Amino acid sequence: MRKVLIAAVAALIPASAALADWAGSFAEIDTDGNGRISRKEWDANQHKLKLDPAPTFTAMDVDVNNGVDEEEWAKAEKMAKAFPVSCKASGESWCPKGY
Repeated sequence: MRKVLIAAVAALIPASAALADWAGSFAEIDTDGNGRISRKEWDANQHKLKLDPAPTFTAMDVDVNNGVDEEEWAKAEKMAKAFPVSCKASGESWCPKGY
């Protein structure tokens, strides 16, 4: 009975809750496990984060080496969380350039 209850509760949790832990989602996006997210991995897996809008790969790849390491990932988390709610809701391009 307990297993059935746990499975029922798990089914009610939205998929985005599974990736609510930003640091934990790094491994989900880094599909080859090499410690960096390539542009190809980002393009194929960014939808798993359920962010609207998601940070662009170029904005995250600070050192422009075509990969996002864990340090850049942590900075991207701050960028995504700082994005104003009003900008997220807007379909216009009036948001500050820092986002």
